[in-house]
Amino acid sequence: MSAGATSAPDAAASAAPRVHNGVCIDDSFAEAFPMKATRLLITAHRLEWARHAAVAATGLATSVIACGCEAGIERELAAHETPDGRPGIAVLLFAMSGKELARQIERRVGQCVLTCPTTAVFAGLDEGEAVPLGRNLRFFGDGWQTSKVIGGVRYWRVPVMDGEFVAQESTPLVQGVGGGNLLLLARDTDSALAAAEAAVAAMRRLPDVILPFPGGVVRSGSKVGSRYAGLMASTNDAFCPSLWGVTRRSELDARVRCVMEIVIDGLSEAAVAEAMRAGLQAGIERGEAGGLLRISAGNYGGKLGPFHFHLHRLAPPAPRPPGDEGSA
Repeated sequence: MSAGATSAPDAAASAAPRVHNGVCIDDSFAEAFPMKATRLLITAHRLEWARHAAVAATGLATSVIACGCEAGIERELAAHETPDGRPGIAVLLFAMSGKELARQIERRVGQCVLTCPTTAVFAGLDEGEAVPLGRNLRFFGDGWQTSKVIGGVRYWRVPVMDGEFVAQESTPLVQGVGGGNLLLLARDTDSALAAAEAAVAAMRRLPDVILPFPGGVVRSGSKVGSRYAGLMASTNDAFCPSLWGVTRRSELDARVRCVMEIVIDGLSEAAVAEAMRAGLQAGIERGEAGGLLRISAGNYGGKLGPFHFHLHRLAPPAPRPPGDEGSA
């Protein structure tokens, strides 16, 4: 089951909405899951080549349902922030088990970073369960590879056609959180995209999180199970505008014509909460005037994931009714 893309609405999602700038914030919560995570630092002769490697290494990594891991670019790194003094990109990778994440790291770094001109790769975390990074990739050197220990850390140097590929021997895995999410309900496609883009921009300014779907947004939100045998997830009909008035589960009304979801994976519960808070605020600032009508979240009724991010706890305090400013 994906900790990111598979979500179902809370049955009481609209029981007690809170209104900010004309946007209803549902009394609901996003339900998230423990995942194994790591950060990799990819450096290169120029930033553009580090980015090429990072984009390739985090491709086809939107959901663990079919991709094996969820991954994305965290941020750009200046030369003074990297072990080799070159510009770079930090990426985060998440999987449901340490074994699977180790497999994904080896494949993605081997095929997408080792192959990319001038790149090197380093661990971006200091502590955790160590899994191979360059330890196995060194064998590509066919016996010509060498290693060097600096400050107690081993690095492998693999000869390649543009010089050498440098990789730290291992990278730590830590306990991460996958599946934080926001559902943005809008009056039309333009409004939904604008609200989603504003929320994504706000979230991407924060550390320790990624938004694994294309552009940070997913339009194919899903629910657990299907009427077809063998499918573990299917379209979240409760939030499909084209099924309003057709499905008994609909969480929409006639005004909502487009829904976008943002999924957040983070290195900690606090990081996911902060990203959701930033996304909520960005949506509220768009407001009803910008076409955003409501913000909700996907969950499984609280039965499957231990992390519950309640929207009312993340949103600003409830606005006072007109004329109720209180005494000085």
